[in-house]
Amino acid sequence: MALLYNAPRAASIVALEPSELWALDRRTFNHIVKDSAQEKREKYEEFLTQVNILQNMEAYERSKLADAIHEKWFEAGDYVITEGAEGDSFFMIMSG
Repeated sequence: MALLYNAPRAASIVALEPSELWALDRRTFNHIVKDSAQEKREKYEEFLTQVNILQNMEAYERSKLADAIHEKWFEAGDYVITEGAEGDSFFMIMSG
């Protein structure tokens, strides 16, 4: 959290034995996080442009929808939704 928000660290760590650590500076960390977020947005926006019922959306609206998507993975035979379950999610099948 300290790296993301330029805030003081929320905990201390004490090595109990000789240790080897890897360090990642804030600039590199933020670069990786931003690149990952941009790649995810582009992937979802590309998918959304292919959904017929969303064809009339503006590019801005589509990018906001892409930001809100949370990917879920299911194995063959898993139930995605079941009859009678509360309808609190909207699902779009990306593949399968």
